[in-house]
Amino acid sequence: MPREIQLQVAPELAANESLLKKHLAKLLLVSENEIERIVPIKRSIDARQKAIKVNYKVNVFFKGEGFSENKIQLPNYQYVANQQEVIIVGAGPAGLFAALQLIELGLKPIVLERGKDVRGRRRDLKAITVDHIVNEDSNYCFGEGGAGTYSDGKLYTRSKKRGDVDRILKLLVAFGASDDILVEAHPHIGTNKLPQIIQDIREKIIECGGQVLFETRVTDFVIKNNEIKGITTQNGTIISANKVILATGHSARDIFELLDRKKIFIEAKPFALGVRAEHPQELIDKIQYSCDFRGEFLPPSPYSIVKQVNGRGMYSFCMCPGGVIAPCATSSGEVVTNGWSPSKRDQATANSGIVVELKLEDFKPFAKFGALAGMEFQKAIEQKAWHLAGQSQKVPAQRMVDFTQSKVSSNIPKTSYVPGTTSVEMGQVFPGFLSQIMREGFNEFGKTMRGYLTNDAILHAPESRTSSPVRIPRNDETLEHLQIKGLYPCGEGAGYAGGIISAAIDGEKCALKIAAVLSK
Repeated sequence: MPREIQLQVAPELAANESLLKKHLAKLLLVSENEIERIVPIKRSIDARQKAIKVNYKVNVFFKGEGFSENKIQLPNYQYVANQQEVIIVGAGPAGLFAALQLIELGLKPIVLERGKDVRGRRRDLKAITVDHIVNEDSNYCFGEGGAGTYSDGKLYTRSKKRGDVDRILKLLVAFGASDDILVEAHPHIGTNKLPQIIQDIREKIIECGGQVLFETRVTDFVIKNNEIKGITTQNGTIISANKVILATGHSARDIFELLDRKKIFIEAKPFALGVRAEHPQELIDKIQYSCDFRGEFLPPSPYSIVKQVNGRGMYSFCMCPGGVIAPCATSSGEVVTNGWSPSKRDQATANSGIVVELKLEDFKPFAKFGALAGMEFQKAIEQKAWHLAGQSQKVPAQRMVDFTQSKVSSNIPKTSYVPGTTSVEMGQVFPGFLSQIMREGFNEFGKTMRGYLTNDAILHAPESRTSSPVRIPRNDETLEHLQIKGLYPCGEGAGYAGGIISAAIDGEKCALKIAAVLSK
Protein backbone atom coordinates (compact mmCIF):
# COMPACT_ATOMS: atom_id res chain seq x y z
CA MET A 1 0.00 0.00 0.00
CA PRO A 2 1.31 3.50 -0.79
CA ARG A 3 2.01 5.95 2.01
CA GLU A 4 -0.05 9.15 1.89
CA ILE A 5 2.17 12.04 2.93
CA GLN A 6 1.34 15.70 3.51
CA LEU A 7 4.25 18.09 3.34
CA GLN A 8 5.16 21.71 2.75
CA VAL A 9 8.12 22.41 0.51
CA ALA A 10 9.77 25.25 -1.39
CA PRO A 11 8.40 25.86 -4.92
CA GLU A 12 11.66 24.84 -6.61
CA LEU A 13 11.64 21.53 -4.74
CA ALA A 14 8.00 20.85 -5.64
CA ALA A 15 8.85 21.41 -9.31
CA ASN A 16 11.75 18.94 -9.33
CA GLU A 17 10.83 15.26 -8.99
CA SER A 18 14.40 14.22 -8.17
CA LEU A 19 14.70 16.76 -5.34
CA LEU A 20 11.25 15.84 -4.07
CA LYS A 21 12.19 12.16 -3.96
CA LYS A 22 15.35 12.97 -2.04
CA HIS A 23 13.34 15.08 0.42
CA LEU A 24 10.73 12.36 0.95
CA ALA A 25 13.37 9.68 1.42
CA LYS A 26 14.95 11.74 4.16
CA LEU A 27 11.55 12.41 5.72
CA LEU A 28 10.58 8.72 5.65
CA LEU A 29 14.04 7.49 6.72
CA VAL A 30 14.45 5.30 3.65
CA SER A 31 16.84 5.11 0.72
CA GLU A 32 15.88 6.99 -2.46
CA ASN A 33 16.15 3.67 -4.31
CA GLU A 34 13.30 2.26 -2.22
CA ILE A 35 10.86 4.83 -3.65
CA GLU A 36 9.43 3.72 -6.96
CA ARG A 37 6.91 6.49 -7.66
CA ILE A 38 5.52 9.70 -6.20
CA VAL A 39 1.92 10.42 -7.24
CA PRO A 40 0.53 13.90 -6.46
CA ILE A 41 -2.93 14.04 -4.88
CA LYS A 42 -3.41 17.74 -4.07
CA ARG A 43 -1.25 20.83 -4.54
CA SER A 44 -1.71 24.44 -3.49
CA ILE A 45 0.41 27.57 -2.91
CA ASP A 46 0.77 29.04 0.58
CA ALA A 47 1.89 32.66 0.19
CA ARG A 48 0.90 33.86 3.66
CA GLN A 49 4.51 34.05 4.84
CA LYS A 50 7.53 35.72 3.24
CA ALA A 51 8.98 32.30 2.41
CA ILE A 52 6.39 30.92 -0.02
CA LYS A 53 5.65 27.22 0.27
CA VAL A 54 3.77 24.59 -1.71
CA ASN A 55 1.31 22.46 0.23
CA TYR A 56 1.59 18.98 -1.22
CA LYS A 57 -0.29 15.75 -0.60
CA VAL A 58 1.25 12.75 -2.35
CA ASN A 59 1.11 8.98 -2.44
CA VAL A 60 4.54 7.40 -2.12
CA PHE A 61 4.87 3.95 -3.73
CA PHE A 62 7.77 1.75 -2.65
CA LYS A 63 9.56 -0.89 -4.71
CA GLY A 64 7.72 -4.19 -4.80
CA GLU A 65 4.31 -2.68 -4.18
CA GLY A 66 3.27 -3.22 -7.78
CA PHE A 67 2.63 0.34 -8.85
CA SER A 68 0.74 0.53 -12.13
CA GLU A 69 -0.39 3.53 -14.16
CA ASN A 70 -4.19 3.64 -13.96
CA LYS A 71 -5.29 5.74 -16.89
CA ILE A 72 -8.72 7.24 -16.36
CA GLN A 73 -11.21 5.60 -18.70
CA LEU A 74 -14.54 6.78 -20.04
CA PRO A 75 -17.67 5.03 -18.73
CA ASN A 76 -19.13 2.20 -20.74
CA TYR A 77 -21.40 4.35 -22.89
CA GLN A 78 -24.25 2.52 -24.62
CA TYR A 79 -25.42 2.82 -28.22
CA VAL A 80 -28.72 4.64 -27.92
CA ALA A 81 -29.80 5.57 -31.45
CA ASN A 82 -33.04 3.61 -31.11
CA GLN A 83 -33.80 4.43 -27.47
CA GLN A 84 -36.23 6.92 -25.96
CA GLU A 85 -35.35 10.50 -26.82
CA VAL A 86 -34.73 13.41 -24.48
CA ILE A 87 -34.32 16.94 -25.83
CA ILE A 88 -31.55 19.08 -24.34
CA VAL A 89 -31.68 22.80 -25.14
CA GLY A 90 -28.13 24.16 -24.96
CA ALA A 91 -24.69 22.62 -25.52
CA GLY A 92 -22.88 24.20 -22.58
CA PRO A 93 -21.48 22.10 -19.72
CA ALA A 94 -24.95 21.42 -18.27
CA GLY A 95 -26.28 20.22 -21.63
CA LEU A 96 -23.24 18.21 -22.68
CA PHE A 97 -22.84 16.40 -19.36
CA ALA A 98 -26.58 15.75 -19.23
CA ALA A 99 -26.23 14.15 -22.67
CA LEU A 100 -23.34 11.93 -21.57
CA GLN A 101 -25.23 10.85 -18.47
CA LEU A 102 -28.34 10.01 -20.52
CA ILE A 103 -26.26 7.84 -22.86
CA GLU A 104 -24.71 6.08 -19.88
CA LEU A 105 -28.26 5.37 -18.67
CA GLY A 106 -29.46 4.10 -22.06
CA LEU A 107 -31.40 7.13 -23.30
CA LYS A 108 -30.92 9.11 -26.52
CA PRO A 109 -30.09 12.82 -26.16
CA ILE A 110 -30.98 15.30 -28.87
CA VAL A 111 -28.88 18.39 -28.14
CA LEU A 112 -30.09 21.63 -29.73
CA GLU A 113 -27.57 24.49 -29.84
CA ARG A 114 -28.47 27.92 -31.19
CA GLY A 115 -24.82 28.70 -31.95
CA LYS A 116 -22.13 27.10 -34.07
CA ASP A 117 -19.77 24.25 -33.32
CA VAL A 118 -16.72 25.04 -31.24
CA ARG A 119 -14.48 25.72 -34.25
CA GLY A 120 -17.05 27.69 -36.20
CA ARG A 121 -17.51 30.06 -33.26
CA ARG A 122 -13.99 31.44 -33.78
CA ARG A 123 -14.92 33.48 -36.84
CA ASP A 124 -17.71 35.15 -34.91
CA LEU A 125 -15.44 35.88 -31.96
CA LYS A 126 -13.01 37.55 -34.35
CA ALA A 127 -15.87 39.56 -35.86
CA ILE A 128 -16.91 41.00 -32.52
CA THR A 129 -13.31 41.65 -31.44
CA VAL A 130 -12.00 43.17 -34.66
CA ASP A 131 -15.06 44.43 -36.53
CA HIS A 132 -17.41 45.09 -33.59
CA ILE A 133 -20.08 42.89 -35.19
CA VAL A 134 -22.19 40.79 -32.80
CA ASN A 135 -23.72 37.54 -34.05
CA GLU A 136 -26.65 37.07 -31.68
CA ASP A 137 -26.48 33.28 -31.92
CA SER A 138 -22.71 32.75 -32.00
CA ASN A 139 -20.46 34.69 -29.63
CA TYR A 140 -18.58 34.30 -26.35
CA CYS A 141 -21.77 33.20 -24.58
CA PHE A 142 -23.56 31.14 -27.24
CA GLY A 143 -22.22 28.17 -29.17
CA GLU A 144 -20.88 24.70 -28.49
CA GLY A 145 -19.34 24.46 -25.04
CA GLY A 146 -21.15 27.50 -23.68
CA ALA A 147 -19.68 30.63 -22.15
CA GLY A 148 -16.77 28.86 -20.42
CA THR A 149 -15.21 27.51 -23.61
CA TYR A 150 -13.75 30.79 -24.83
CA SER A 151 -13.83 32.63 -21.55
CA ASP A 152 -11.33 30.69 -19.56
CA GLY A 153 -12.30 27.14 -18.64
CA LYS A 154 -11.76 27.65 -14.92
CA LEU A 155 -12.88 24.61 -12.94
CA TYR A 156 -12.67 25.84 -9.36
CA THR A 157 -15.95 25.35 -7.55
CA ARG A 158 -17.39 25.61 -4.07
CA SER A 159 -20.18 23.25 -5.13
CA LYS A 160 -18.93 20.09 -3.45
CA LYS A 161 -22.21 19.75 -1.56
CA ARG A 162 -24.09 19.75 -4.87
CA GLY A 163 -22.53 16.60 -6.25
CA ASP A 164 -19.48 14.63 -7.28
CA VAL A 165 -16.90 17.19 -8.41
CA ASP A 166 -14.21 14.53 -8.89
CA ARG A 167 -16.44 12.59 -11.30
CA ILE A 168 -16.73 15.64 -13.57
CA LEU A 169 -12.99 16.34 -13.38
CA LYS A 170 -12.18 12.71 -14.20
CA LEU A 171 -14.52 12.77 -17.19
CA LEU A 172 -12.73 15.88 -18.46
CA VAL A 173 -9.38 14.09 -18.05
CA ALA A 174 -10.73 11.05 -19.90
CA PHE A 175 -11.71 13.39 -22.74
CA GLY A 176 -8.20 14.85 -22.93
CA ALA A 177 -7.68 17.39 -20.13
CA SER A 178 -4.41 17.28 -18.21
CA ASP A 179 -4.62 15.20 -15.05
CA ASP A 180 -3.21 18.24 -13.25
CA ILE A 181 -6.83 19.36 -12.84
CA LEU A 182 -7.28 16.49 -10.36
CA VAL A 183 -4.43 17.85 -8.23
CA GLU A 184 -4.46 21.63 -8.35
CA ALA A 185 -6.44 23.56 -5.73
CA HIS A 186 -7.73 25.87 -8.47
CA PRO A 187 -7.88 23.67 -11.60
CA HIS A 188 -7.88 25.36 -14.98
CA ILE A 189 -7.92 23.96 -18.53
CA GLY A 190 -7.44 27.12 -20.57
CA THR A 191 -9.25 28.63 -23.53
CA ASN A 192 -6.63 27.25 -25.94
CA LYS A 193 -7.20 23.63 -24.86
CA LEU A 194 -10.86 23.37 -23.89
CA PRO A 195 -12.29 23.53 -27.46
CA GLN A 196 -10.72 20.19 -28.43
CA ILE A 197 -12.15 18.54 -25.31
CA ILE A 198 -15.60 19.93 -26.11
CA GLN A 199 -15.33 18.63 -29.68
CA ASP A 200 -14.37 15.17 -28.43
CA ILE A 201 -17.39 15.11 -26.10
CA ARG A 202 -19.67 15.98 -29.01
CA GLU A 203 -18.12 13.27 -31.18
CA LYS A 204 -18.67 10.71 -28.42
CA ILE A 205 -22.35 11.72 -28.14
CA ILE A 206 -22.80 11.24 -31.90
CA GLU A 207 -20.78 8.00 -31.95
CA CYS A 208 -23.15 6.57 -29.34
CA GLY A 209 -26.25 7.43 -31.37
CA GLY A 210 -27.14 10.78 -29.87
CA GLN A 211 -27.72 13.90 -31.95
CA VAL A 212 -26.18 17.37 -31.75
CA LEU A 213 -27.84 20.01 -33.92
CA PHE A 214 -26.11 23.38 -34.34
CA GLU A 215 -27.63 26.70 -35.43
CA THR A 216 -30.91 25.37 -34.07
CA ARG A 217 -32.52 28.03 -31.91
CA VAL A 218 -35.60 27.12 -29.88
CA THR A 219 -38.41 29.64 -30.43
CA ASP A 220 -41.35 27.94 -28.73
CA PHE A 221 -42.38 25.10 -26.43
CA VAL A 222 -45.12 22.66 -27.35
CA ILE A 223 -47.22 22.31 -24.19
CA LYS A 224 -50.50 20.49 -23.65
CA ASN A 225 -52.30 20.35 -20.30
CA ASN A 226 -49.23 21.75 -18.54
CA GLU A 227 -47.04 18.98 -19.92
CA ILE A 228 -44.16 19.45 -22.37
CA LYS A 229 -44.62 17.72 -25.71
CA GLY A 230 -41.70 19.14 -27.66
CA ILE A 231 -40.12 22.30 -28.98
CA THR A 232 -40.29 24.47 -32.09
CA THR A 233 -37.13 25.75 -33.80
CA GLN A 234 -36.55 29.01 -35.67
CA ASN A 235 -37.39 27.43 -39.04
CA GLY A 236 -40.72 26.10 -37.76
CA THR A 237 -39.60 22.50 -37.21
CA ILE A 238 -41.30 20.75 -34.30
CA ILE A 239 -39.23 18.15 -32.43
CA SER A 240 -41.39 15.99 -30.19
CA ALA A 241 -40.39 14.72 -26.75
CA ASN A 242 -42.05 14.57 -23.36
CA LYS A 243 -38.80 15.20 -21.50
CA VAL A 244 -36.88 18.45 -22.14
CA ILE A 245 -33.80 19.68 -20.26
CA LEU A 246 -33.59 23.48 -20.51
CA ALA A 247 -29.88 24.32 -20.22
CA THR A 248 -29.58 27.60 -22.12
CA GLY A 249 -27.07 29.52 -19.96
CA HIS A 250 -27.38 32.83 -18.15
CA SER A 251 -27.64 35.05 -21.26
CA ALA A 252 -30.55 33.46 -23.16
CA ARG A 253 -32.84 36.46 -22.77
CA ASP A 254 -35.12 35.35 -25.59
CA ILE A 255 -35.87 32.14 -23.68
CA PHE A 256 -36.67 34.07 -20.51
CA GLU A 257 -38.96 36.33 -22.55
CA LEU A 258 -40.60 33.30 -24.17
CA LEU A 259 -41.31 31.69 -20.80
CA ASP A 260 -42.71 34.97 -19.48
CA ARG A 261 -44.86 35.48 -22.57
CA LYS A 262 -46.32 31.97 -22.26
CA LYS A 263 -46.99 32.62 -18.56
CA ILE A 264 -44.66 29.79 -17.54
CA PHE A 265 -43.60 30.64 -14.01
CA ILE A 266 -40.22 32.35 -13.63
CA GLU A 267 -38.97 34.84 -11.05
CA ALA A 268 -36.44 37.65 -10.81
CA LYS A 269 -33.19 36.59 -9.13
CA PRO A 270 -30.55 38.78 -7.49
CA PHE A 271 -27.13 38.70 -9.14
CA ALA A 272 -23.92 40.75 -8.98
CA LEU A 273 -22.69 43.50 -11.27
CA GLY A 274 -19.67 45.79 -11.55
CA VAL A 275 -16.49 46.24 -13.57
CA ARG A 276 -13.55 44.21 -14.83
CA ALA A 277 -10.29 45.48 -13.35
CA GLU A 278 -6.97 44.91 -15.12
CA HIS A 279 -3.56 45.19 -13.41
CA PRO A 280 -0.08 44.35 -14.67
CA GLN A 281 0.46 40.71 -13.67
CA GLU A 282 3.87 41.67 -12.31
CA LEU A 283 2.19 44.02 -9.82
CA ILE A 284 -0.23 41.34 -8.59
CA ASP A 285 2.71 38.93 -8.20
CA LYS A 286 4.59 41.48 -6.10
CA ILE A 287 1.56 42.04 -3.88
CA GLN A 288 0.61 38.39 -3.44
CA TYR A 289 4.08 36.85 -3.26
CA SER A 290 5.75 39.77 -1.44
CA CYS A 291 8.67 39.65 -3.85
CA ASP A 292 10.23 41.81 -6.55
CA PHE A 293 10.39 38.93 -9.03
CA ARG A 294 8.10 35.90 -9.16
CA GLY A 295 10.64 33.44 -10.54
CA GLU A 296 10.11 30.37 -12.70
CA PHE A 297 8.73 28.00 -10.05
CA LEU A 298 5.67 29.99 -9.08
CA PRO A 299 2.59 30.41 -11.29
CA PRO A 300 1.21 33.88 -12.06
CA SER A 301 -0.60 34.81 -8.88
CA PRO A 302 -4.38 35.02 -8.61
CA TYR A 303 -6.15 36.99 -5.93
CA SER A 304 -9.45 36.74 -4.12
CA ILE A 305 -10.89 39.56 -2.09
CA VAL A 306 -14.23 40.21 -0.38
CA LYS A 307 -15.48 43.27 1.51
CA GLN A 308 -18.74 44.37 3.05
CA VAL A 309 -19.58 47.92 1.96
CA ASN A 310 -22.78 49.62 3.08
CA GLY A 311 -24.33 46.24 3.80
CA ARG A 312 -23.42 44.79 0.40
CA GLY A 313 -20.82 42.26 -0.57
CA MET A 314 -18.22 43.52 -3.05
CA TYR A 315 -15.85 40.86 -4.29
CA SER A 316 -13.54 39.60 -7.00
CA PHE A 317 -15.15 37.26 -9.53
CA CYS A 318 -13.70 35.02 -12.27
CA MET A 319 -10.13 36.19 -11.63
CA CYS A 320 -7.82 35.55 -14.60
CA PRO A 321 -4.07 35.56 -13.87
CA GLY A 322 -2.00 36.11 -17.01
CA GLY A 323 -5.19 36.71 -18.96
CA VAL A 324 -7.09 39.12 -21.16
CA ILE A 325 -10.46 40.87 -21.19
CA ALA A 326 -12.96 39.84 -23.86
CA PRO A 327 -16.09 41.41 -25.45
CA CYS A 328 -19.05 39.26 -24.46
CA ALA A 329 -22.13 41.06 -25.79
CA THR A 330 -24.90 38.82 -27.12
CA SER A 331 -26.82 41.54 -28.99
CA SER A 332 -25.93 44.65 -30.93
CA GLY A 333 -26.31 47.88 -28.97
CA GLU A 334 -24.76 46.58 -25.76
CA VAL A 335 -21.32 46.17 -24.20
CA VAL A 336 -20.36 43.31 -21.85
CA THR A 337 -16.94 42.29 -20.50
CA ASN A 338 -15.50 39.01 -19.25
CA GLY A 339 -12.01 37.59 -18.87
CA TRP A 340 -10.05 34.50 -19.83
CA SER A 341 -6.59 32.97 -19.53
CA PRO A 342 -4.71 30.55 -21.79
CA SER A 343 -3.54 27.32 -20.16
CA LYS A 344 -0.08 28.76 -19.38
CA ARG A 345 -1.54 32.02 -18.05
CA ASP A 346 1.37 33.77 -19.69
CA GLN A 347 -0.11 37.13 -20.67
CA ALA A 348 1.32 40.32 -19.15
CA THR A 349 -1.90 41.37 -17.44
CA ALA A 350 -4.21 40.03 -14.73
CA ASN A 351 -7.90 40.80 -14.69
CA SER A 352 -10.86 40.13 -12.46
CA GLY A 353 -14.50 41.01 -12.27
CA ILE A 354 -15.07 43.26 -9.27
CA VAL A 355 -18.77 43.10 -8.56
CA VAL A 356 -21.37 44.16 -6.01
CA GLU A 357 -24.29 42.11 -4.74
CA LEU A 358 -27.62 43.36 -6.02
CA LYS A 359 -30.96 43.03 -4.25
CA LEU A 360 -34.43 42.60 -5.69
CA GLU A 361 -35.33 46.08 -4.43
CA ASP A 362 -32.69 47.52 -6.80
CA PHE A 363 -34.87 46.46 -9.74
CA LYS A 364 -37.89 48.57 -8.69
CA PRO A 365 -37.43 51.10 -11.54
CA PHE A 366 -38.08 48.15 -13.87
CA ALA A 367 -40.99 46.67 -11.87
CA LYS A 368 -43.33 46.83 -14.87
CA PHE A 369 -41.29 43.99 -16.41
CA GLY A 370 -42.25 41.65 -13.56
CA ALA A 371 -39.98 38.60 -13.40
CA LEU A 372 -37.74 40.17 -16.05
CA ALA A 373 -37.01 43.28 -13.96
CA GLY A 374 -33.46 42.19 -13.12
CA MET A 375 -32.76 41.33 -16.75
CA GLU A 376 -33.96 44.77 -17.84
CA PHE A 377 -31.82 46.42 -15.14
CA GLN A 378 -28.82 44.50 -16.49
CA LYS A 379 -29.68 45.32 -20.10
CA ALA A 380 -30.07 49.07 -19.38
CA ILE A 381 -26.54 49.30 -17.97
CA GLU A 382 -25.05 47.38 -20.91
CA GLN A 383 -26.85 49.62 -23.39
CA LYS A 384 -25.80 52.80 -21.57
CA ALA A 385 -22.16 51.62 -21.66
CA TRP A 386 -22.48 51.07 -25.43
CA HIS A 387 -23.72 54.61 -25.98
CA LEU A 388 -21.08 56.17 -23.71
CA ALA A 389 -18.26 54.30 -25.45
CA GLY A 390 -19.23 55.49 -28.93
CA GLN A 391 -21.83 52.91 -30.00
CA SER A 392 -19.30 50.18 -30.71
CA GLN A 393 -17.68 47.31 -28.84
CA LYS A 394 -15.27 49.72 -27.21
CA VAL A 395 -15.86 49.88 -23.46
CA PRO A 396 -16.07 52.73 -20.98
CA ALA A 397 -12.77 52.74 -19.06
CA GLN A 398 -11.24 54.63 -16.16
CA ARG A 399 -8.11 54.44 -14.06
CA MET A 400 -8.91 52.95 -10.66
CA VAL A 401 -7.83 55.86 -8.42
CA ASP A 402 -9.53 58.32 -10.78
CA PHE A 403 -12.75 56.35 -10.37
CA THR A 404 -12.59 56.55 -6.58
CA GLN A 405 -12.21 60.32 -6.98
CA SER A 406 -14.95 60.70 -9.64
CA LYS A 407 -12.33 62.09 -12.00
CA VAL A 408 -12.28 61.43 -15.76
CA SER A 409 -8.94 59.86 -16.68
CA SER A 410 -6.93 62.12 -18.98
CA ASN A 411 -5.74 59.07 -20.90
CA ILE A 412 -6.23 55.31 -20.91
CA PRO A 413 -3.24 53.12 -21.81
CA LYS A 414 -3.71 50.22 -24.18
CA THR A 415 -5.23 47.29 -22.32
CA SER A 416 -5.79 43.64 -23.23
CA TYR A 417 -9.32 44.48 -24.39
CA VAL A 418 -8.75 44.44 -28.16
CA PRO A 419 -11.82 46.40 -29.38
CA GLY A 420 -10.51 49.39 -27.44
CA THR A 421 -11.58 51.75 -24.67
CA THR A 422 -13.13 55.18 -24.22
CA SER A 423 -12.29 57.32 -21.20
CA VAL A 424 -15.52 57.74 -19.24
CA GLU A 425 -16.39 58.63 -15.66
CA MET A 426 -17.91 55.32 -14.52
CA GLY A 427 -20.53 57.10 -12.45
CA GLN A 428 -22.34 57.69 -15.75
CA VAL A 429 -22.57 53.94 -16.39
CA PHE A 430 -23.97 52.76 -13.07
CA PRO A 431 -26.76 53.87 -10.73
CA GLY A 432 -25.48 56.23 -8.04
CA PHE A 433 -25.71 53.73 -5.16
CA LEU A 434 -23.66 51.17 -7.09
CA SER A 435 -20.93 53.66 -8.06
CA GLN A 436 -20.63 54.81 -4.45
CA ILE A 437 -20.30 51.26 -3.12
CA MET A 438 -17.56 50.49 -5.66
CA ARG A 439 -15.67 53.70 -4.87
CA GLU A 440 -15.64 52.89 -1.17
CA GLY A 441 -14.93 49.25 -1.88
CA PHE A 442 -11.83 49.91 -3.96
CA ASN A 443 -10.46 52.08 -1.15
CA GLU A 444 -11.05 49.16 1.24
CA PHE A 445 -9.42 46.73 -1.23
CA GLY A 446 -6.35 49.00 -1.23
CA LYS A 447 -6.04 48.69 2.55
CA THR A 448 -6.06 44.89 2.37
CA MET A 449 -3.84 44.48 -0.70
CA ARG A 450 -1.20 47.19 -0.49
CA GLY A 451 -0.55 48.43 -4.00
CA TYR A 452 -3.84 47.18 -5.46
CA LEU A 453 -5.42 50.65 -5.52
CA THR A 454 -3.41 52.29 -8.28
CA ASN A 455 -3.93 54.27 -11.45
CA ASP A 456 -1.95 51.56 -13.22
CA ALA A 457 -5.14 49.49 -12.88
CA ILE A 458 -7.79 50.11 -15.53
CA LEU A 459 -11.49 49.50 -14.95
CA HIS A 460 -13.62 48.29 -17.86
CA ALA A 461 -17.42 48.41 -17.70
CA PRO A 462 -19.61 46.57 -17.27
CA GLU A 463 -19.03 43.10 -15.82
CA SER A 464 -22.69 42.17 -15.85
CA ARG A 465 -23.14 38.48 -16.74
CA THR A 466 -22.00 36.98 -13.44
CA SER A 467 -25.11 34.81 -13.17
CA SER A 468 -28.65 34.61 -14.44
CA PRO A 469 -31.00 37.50 -13.55
CA VAL A 470 -33.85 34.97 -13.64
CA ARG A 471 -34.63 31.76 -11.78
CA ILE A 472 -36.84 29.09 -13.34
CA PRO A 473 -38.32 27.40 -10.26
CA ARG A 474 -38.34 23.63 -10.08
CA ASN A 475 -39.40 20.92 -7.66
CA ASP A 476 -36.57 20.15 -5.25
CA GLU A 477 -37.26 16.44 -5.43
CA THR A 478 -38.11 15.76 -9.08
CA LEU A 479 -36.19 18.76 -10.61
CA GLU A 480 -39.17 19.33 -12.92
CA HIS A 481 -40.54 22.82 -13.41
CA LEU A 482 -43.12 23.68 -10.77
CA GLN A 483 -45.79 24.17 -13.42
CA ILE A 484 -44.80 22.22 -16.55
CA LYS A 485 -44.40 18.46 -16.27
CA GLY A 486 -41.43 17.03 -18.17
CA LEU A 487 -39.57 20.37 -18.35
CA TYR A 488 -36.29 20.33 -16.41
CA PRO A 489 -34.76 23.80 -15.83
CA CYS A 490 -31.03 23.22 -15.52
CA GLY A 491 -27.69 24.90 -14.94
CA GLU A 492 -26.74 28.55 -14.84
CA GLY A 493 -29.59 29.83 -16.98
CA ALA A 494 -32.17 28.36 -14.62
CA GLY A 495 -30.38 29.73 -11.56
CA TYR A 496 -29.02 26.41 -10.25
CA ALA A 497 -25.31 26.61 -11.03
CA GLY A 498 -22.43 29.04 -11.17
CA GLY A 499 -19.64 27.77 -13.40
CA ILE A 500 -18.50 24.82 -15.51
CA ILE A 501 -18.37 22.20 -12.76
CA SER A 502 -21.60 23.07 -10.95
CA ALA A 503 -23.43 23.32 -14.29
CA ALA A 504 -22.11 19.90 -15.37
CA ILE A 505 -23.19 18.41 -12.04
CA ASP A 506 -26.66 19.88 -12.43
CA GLY A 507 -26.92 18.48 -15.96
CA GLU A 508 -26.11 15.01 -14.68
CA LYS A 509 -28.67 15.37 -11.89
CA CYS A 510 -31.44 16.22 -14.33
CA ALA A 511 -30.50 13.28 -16.54
CA LEU A 512 -30.59 10.92 -13.56
CA LYS A 513 -34.04 12.16 -12.53
CA ILE A 514 -35.38 11.66 -16.06
CA ALA A 515 -33.95 8.13 -16.26
CA ALA A 516 -35.50 7.27 -12.90
CA VAL A 517 -38.95 8.44 -14.08
CA LEU A 518 -38.71 6.61 -17.41
CA SER A 519 -37.62 3.36 -15.79
CA LYS A 520 -40.82 3.09 -13.71
